Amino acid sequence: MGRGDGSGRRVSAPDADDTGTRILHVDMDAFYASVEVLDDPTLAGKPVIVGGMEGRGVVSSATYEARRYGVRSAMNVAQALRLCPTAIVVPPHFERYAALSRQVMGIFHDITPLVEPLSIDEAFLDVSGARRLWGSPGEIARGLRTRIREETGLVASVGVAATKHVAKIASTLSKPDGLLIVSAPETQTFLAGLPVRALWGVGPKAAESLEGRGIRYVSDILAAPRPVIERALGRAGGARVWQLAQGNDPREVETERTEKSIGHEETFLEDVADAAMLRSELRRLADRVAGRLRRGGWEAGTISLKLRYADFTTISRASTLPEPTDVGQRIGDVAIGLFDAVELSQPVRLIGVRAEKLRPGGGAALALWDDDEDWRRVDAALDDARERFGGGAVTRASVLGPRRDVGALPTNPRLPRES
Repeated sequence: MGRGDGSGRRVSAPDADDTGTRILHVDMDAFYASVEVLDDPTLAGKPVIVGGMEGRGVVSSATYEARRYGVRSAMNVAQALRLCPTAIVVPPHFERYAALSRQVMGIFHDITPLVEPLSIDEAFLDVSGARRLWGSPGEIARGLRTRIREETGLVASVGVAATKHVAKIASTLSKPDGLLIVSAPETQTFLAGLPVRALWGVGPKAAESLEGRGIRYVSDILAAPRPVIERALGRAGGARVWQLAQGNDPREVETERTEKSIGHEETFLEDVADAAMLRSELRRLADRVAGRLRRGGWEAGTISLKLRYADFTTISRASTLPEPTDVGQRIGDVAIGLFDAVELSQPVRLIGVRAEKLRPGGGAALALWDDDEDWRRVDAALDDARERFGGGAVTRASVLGPRRDVGALPTNPRLPRES
């Protein structure tokens, strides 16, 4: 299996067989870092880290030159700099990333209407209906990579396969700047040589459970009796992994994107022990989460709190709401209530708010009165002001003061729905 630094990379020959394929998984290489290099060509060929400038932030992205030193996304910037002291740290510019993402997604939609965005920098495409216009799936993938490079200056890796699962694995193996095609007849042979950790949904704990039974490769799963796999992973998990190992994945490309959660978290420049300051940050984060909910047309049924202490111990708490909401005041109240119920045993390094169990907004029956009516008017005024003057132009008086975070990006950045 390939690694995040590009070692173990596998690509297809120009005449590779694409028999039986129809799914493309397109993944932009080191997207945030690549955009920074695009905008500042003097960074080309150098180890670049996108993240907090002060050393207390988290790595959002890194060039492959930095990854070869062991730098990884979600790593503390200070740790990353110890691994790669010559790395250049640049702050993130999410609006720029979003603009380029929209351009790339537009290219996808020029090829086929069957596009399933997974995040800001990757998507599945079903090109089965595009053959007459654009050629075979392999030809489409090659043309797509060329067009992305010519129109945006960025590089994409593409996996082509008969199923989403195999296409995703193939794109990962082909990074960076690669194309890997797995024809339908080759699928089982391709999968058999991979470690079990390559299978989609096999995380570290599941992998340890399998490896503890001597099942290290997909070929070992195929050779083992199915009950052995189910005992290791549970009946449902074992059945799913068994099917994936066989190359079976019935999931179609879903053009309607369903958000699972929306969250923001911040890592402080210095550990914070002041409870009032932390409540203020929670209020700020809650407003950002609520704004994203409203822009996406969602309401949250559950609000969760995340705290990471100075010793890196991380805890989370969640509360289910009586009624789903997209109101910043309500989300902030719940997050602060969760915070107040936690023993502040040591200073806090990171704090986060997440909206979960999302559903389309406006689905609830109208009540005779709305307890949040006044706060909705406040949110509407804030949304209008931010739309006109920028995201940082207007905020609550209660959260005024110097920023204490390191400019972290959203924890699951996605593009807002087009109006």
